[in-house]
Amino acid sequence: MELKTIKLEQRGPVTTILLSRPHRRNSWTGRMHTEYRHVLRELDADESVRVIVVTGDPEGKAFCVGADTAALEGHSDKGRYDSGIKDDIARPGYGVREEFDASFAYHFGLSKPVIAAINGPAAGVGLVLAAFADLRFAVSGAKFTTAHGRFNFPAEFGLSWLLPRIVGLTHANDLLLSSRVFLAEEAMEMGFLNKCLSPDALMPAVYDYAAMLAEKSAPGSLRETKWQIYTDQHRSARDAVEDAERLLEAMATHPDYKEGIKAWMAKRPAQWVGGKN
Repeated sequence: MELKTIKLEQRGPVTTILLSRPHRRNSWTGRMHTEYRHVLRELDADESVRVIVVTGDPEGKAFCVGADTAALEGHSDKGRYDSGIKDDIARPGYGVREEFDASFAYHFGLSKPVIAAINGPAAGVGLVLAAFADLRFAVSGAKFTTAHGRFNFPAEFGLSWLLPRIVGLTHANDLLLSSRVFLAEEAMEMGFLNKCLSPDALMPAVYDYAAMLAEKSAPGSLRETKWQIYTDQHRSARDAVEDAERLLEAMATHPDYKEGIKAWMAKRPAQWVGGKN
């Protein structure tokens, strides 16, 4: 697929997806969603990629300001909402668990951690994208808003399910019912962010953390732990324990278990082979 709204940058085992519509502050369109899902599917299948970073093209001076206003105006003229995507759109992360097989929830089915590097405003679907990432680092002073209230929209793409799980019901009700603007510092206090950093420190911190994940954690461990985290949102403690015990037995037979032990004993970096258990 020819990429017109997405750029990719490779740093060893870490690949960065840049949302790139700088002339429109990296606003979201059906084309961008189509390309985003395409590259996610490709990166998830690429064993050389261990961690995925998502950020906004710096020239756009935003992470993603939400749906393009021209698209919103088009919805109004048509008298209906049009996602702008087709039935044959890529389905990254699908097939792991039925509950993940939906727009943006597909992030939970990816086999690799996704870090949102929020380098500017994140509104509407931009906030949705950040929320569905596994980890969130943001630049200080960045503006956030759910945005939907001002357009007579519902809470978008499962935010009503996800935000209470991230920041708690009290904060989620505030953000979802008011659609007010809040800053990265407040988001950090709420627990929405892992770190709030200066503009110069943001990307170095993100890449250092991503490199640490790729080096210290075996690919199979990252994959299965991520799936456990989101699957356990839908099941009992007993089921979570029993599944963890089953995985422990299966994963102890993988070569990366022996490699992890040898590397730890020798006090050296592990040479992970990856692959399924």
